[in-house]
Amino acid sequence: MNLQSKPEAERKLAPELLKRFAAIVGEKYAITDRPAQTPYLVEMRDLYRGHTPVVLRPGSVEEVAAILKLANETRTAIVPQGGNTGLVGGQIPHHGEVVLSLTRLDKVREVDPISNTMTVEAGVTLQRAREAAEQADRLYPQLLPSEGTCTIGGNLSTNAGGVAALAHGIARSHALGLEVVLADGRVLNDLNKLKKNNTGYDLKNLFIGAEGTLGIITAAVLRLVPRPRSIETGWAAVPSPQAAVELLTLAEERTAGGVTSFELMLRSGVEAVVNFDSASRMPVDGPYPWFVLIELSSQARSGLRDVLEDILAQGNEKGLVLDATIADSVQQAKSFWRIREMFGEVQRHIGASIKHDVSVPVAAVPAFIAEANAAVTKLIPGVRPLPFGHVGDGNIHYNVTQPEGADKQKFLARWDEVNATVFAVVKKLGGSISAEHGVGVMKRDILPEYKDPVALELMRALKRTLDPNGILNPGKVL
Repeated sequence: MNLQSKPEAERKLAPELLKRFAAIVGEKYAITDRPAQTPYLVEMRDLYRGHTPVVLRPGSVEEVAAILKLANETRTAIVPQGGNTGLVGGQIPHHGEVVLSLTRLDKVREVDPISNTMTVEAGVTLQRAREAAEQADRLYPQLLPSEGTCTIGGNLSTNAGGVAALAHGIARSHALGLEVVLADGRVLNDLNKLKKNNTGYDLKNLFIGAEGTLGIITAAVLRLVPRPRSIETGWAAVPSPQAAVELLTLAEERTAGGVTSFELMLRSGVEAVVNFDSASRMPVDGPYPWFVLIELSSQARSGLRDVLEDILAQGNEKGLVLDATIADSVQQAKSFWRIREMFGEVQRHIGASIKHDVSVPVAAVPAFIAEANAAVTKLIPGVRPLPFGHVGDGNIHYNVTQPEGADKQKFLARWDEVNATVFAVVKKLGGSISAEHGVGVMKRDILPEYKDPVALELMRALKRTLDPNGILNPGKVL
């Protein structure tokens, strides 16, 4: 795998300039000790490791603005970072850039349950945001396995997805307004709480998904929704991805928006979790090839279980459901979810894996899985495809595990070949090579092969306009 495929100049920071940056945040929050820097320099899957002269941890928007003003004047490269849970290397200083950690900007500024909004700073973790909403009897609907570590600023900067995107959308869907520090230190105050505000360009969307290359998000107004009064979670065995898609259609027609999650899992992945995680058990017995985890939510306090039972019964009559069970308790529902959430963790136990975060139209999910399986097994006989993920929004985590007994490093050396093979199927079906993880450096150099050239021109023009000196997360995305 070519983790840094384009050589770039190493960054150097003069001692006097280092002192000027440190003075902005105070010596305590300017980390130069190498061991203390480690949590900011190593990506969670250990695919990327970086280095930096200093990790700056500002405690206010004013300090962020002062840092960027100085960085712009001295053309010092800055890599913004939230909880360091990104998976494409966008938050790592690969060439000695200064790391700007936003985790000290961790205030929940306001929760307004009447307006259904919440204003939080960029360093607030997703879990804290959800808890703050819950205290006001509201729901912040984004949900990610890394909720205890990932931050709102990082979620917005990468336009993160998650398991509830089917019903509630991805990060962009939750943001009503932003506070952003621009490359020259100016602060854009667009903390809008309004659903209707038709006063020109919707500037917030420039920064959501830009991975810190156009400005640094320091706060956001987030959209809240009423908390559901009932939730039902089911586990169903299905004969194929096509059956899963048809079951999803049936469920959506029956509930009119009540399907909040719909996750597809291959049997071999579920078996791997059960084998390696002592807390997990197979929810239904039998040699079934595929499973779906379906969650329904409703404002009605009763009757939802009957709805889920009816969906699964109809699915069984149509041959879409082979067997199923519905959680009888919150704990059992959590056990279903644990299996799905352990998919990423368990893969390291079954061999090296070449991973893909892709999306295709929901109707094309079965064709994508079938064609990608055929293509990768032709490329490398014996590989074990492991597709799983958010079939409800077309986002499949298509991972390819090495053949049994194969050499791990030789297999991983073919990362780019496998990528190209899988991405060719994605492109053919009108999909995206990055559904929810972003571009970072992992997909930067291949982006022109899959992105409309006019769109790329506009992206580069925006970068030149908003960051003319190229100090914000250089080398990422573009």
